[in-house]
Amino acid sequence: MSVDPMAYEAQFFGFTPQTCLLRVYIAFQDYLFEMMLVVESVILKKLNGTPEDGVGPAQVRKGTEKFLLFMKEHLDKLFGRMEEVLLQLVLNIPKNVLLPEDRAHQQYPYSQEQFQALQEEVRELQQRCRAEAAAGQALRAELEEQAALRAELEKVLQWFDGLENICREHGTGSIKESFAFLTQNSRRLQEVLKDVAEKSKNIKRHDQLL
Repeated sequence: MSVDPMAYEAQFFGFTPQTCLLRVYIAFQDYLFEMMLVVESVILKKLNGTPEDGVGPAQVRKGTEKFLLFMKEHLDKLFGRMEEVLLQLVLNIPKNVLLPEDRAHQQYPYSQEQFQALQEEVRELQQRCRAEAAAGQALRAELEEQAALRAELEKVLQWFDGLENICREHGTGSIKESFAFLTQNSRRLQEVLKDVAEKSKNIKRHDQLL
């Protein structure tokens, strides 16, 4: 069996020529073994199971195995010649033949240095793509955050609008005046609370004296 890998032929056929020939050889060998078993069974039937001149099943099997070995040796020689012919004339792609999928290499030839430079450029482009993808993801996250903040601001504006409407309903001119009014009332309320607390302390002291 040839040791040449014949990679170009394997690219074209989809299998290596050596694999094809090996399967053909195994098929021939299996057929030879089956034929010898058939021949042996015919001989045994001719003998009718009774030995003649000292010939019995054991002798028939011995003769069959000897003849099988003889046939296998001749098969190996013939198949070796057939393999050479098939590998040279049938399963071989000439050196001047270019497969269709490899014509691009002929139209756009690249040296090893050019190919390495092209690979380096591809790696740089991949890194840029990953960086742009990460930047895009960060931008999307920022936009989502801005959208959430915008929604909260809209809620605050709606609250101010509602507060302004309430102020108008109660006769207050603007939100600023409303806050001033609330601040003034809050101070008055704090003074009243302090006054109540002082009076409560005085009452407790009076109760303790009684």
